[in-house]
Amino acid sequence: MNRIPLTIFLPDASRIAAGCMGLGGDWDNSPVSPAHIKQAHQLVDSALESGINFFDHADIYTRGKAEQVFGHVLTERPELRENIFLQSKCGIRFAEGNVPNRYDFSREWIIHSVENSLARLNTEYLDLLLLHRPDPLMQPEEVAEAFHQLQKSGKVRHFGVSNMNGHQIKYLRSFLEQPVIVNQLQMSLTHLDWLDEGVLVNHPEGQAVGFTPGTVEYCRSHNIQLQAWGCLSKGAFTGRDVSAEAESIQATARLVEQFAGELGVSREAIVLAWLMRHPAGIQPVIGTTNAQRIRACQQAENIELSREQWYQLYVCARGRMLP
Repeated sequence: MNRIPLTIFLPDASRIAAGCMGLGGDWDNSPVSPAHIKQAHQLVDSALESGINFFDHADIYTRGKAEQVFGHVLTERPELRENIFLQSKCGIRFAEGNVPNRYDFSREWIIHSVENSLARLNTEYLDLLLLHRPDPLMQPEEVAEAFHQLQKSGKVRHFGVSNMNGHQIKYLRSFLEQPVIVNQLQMSLTHLDWLDEGVLVNHPEGQAVGFTPGTVEYCRSHNIQLQAWGCLSKGAFTGRDVSAEAESIQATARLVEQFAGELGVSREAIVLAWLMRHPAGIQPVIGTTNAQRIRACQQAENIELSREQWYQLYVCARGRMLP
């Protein structure tokens, strides 16, 4: 199984990350409940029992409640903190009055967001802070100032981005003292633009691909960890009813089931192993809070798909042959 670039900076980080967006209940201002806190404990326990010690957050997840319930876990079990890696994101702001949802990479907002995340998580530092989505009004000098202050104060140890292309990362890096060590993108068997962009060079079909050319290669050449969000495709290949969906989805679900049977692993393991087979060393961020599915995902670490199996899944999921 390919080594993940992230281990250059965090040597003990797990191959798979546990996404925490499903914690904290609904996306509203209702208070967290004991049931929500119990769910967070169960997620942490299931992840750790499966060898997953990397937890992915964002300040906006369930309007801060995902971090809040995780903070309850660390309050009750402070010994966990030094044995796990915490990543959170900032930069997305909710609508307020007549002001719409927007992005904010200002120095003040980045620092404000981190301080609130630390308070909710009940921790003194983040292992990683990611900028959540590109802000068209970004002043990179302000980002650099915020990162410098956060690192100097010990509140953030490493930095990364999410949903950025290679050109944006290159530009931002030119202002930073710190390396950018993560780029989190939507990557899965149902979101293939990141692959098609490279395969369809010099082909008319490539004109319809929306992924920015060179992003994967840029990240690989600069030891920037590619993390995959949405990697389980909302269960499309692991048991969700897809009878009304495209034939390519149905056919891929059948192929995933076939490979799972042949290799004696879960369907989740096949879906993740397909991503992890890529030489970029992609780190899946699984969004499930279900203990059984977390264990099913962990099985991906024990297998490596053959080149033939990888291409079978890719072409089947594309729904058409390669050029």
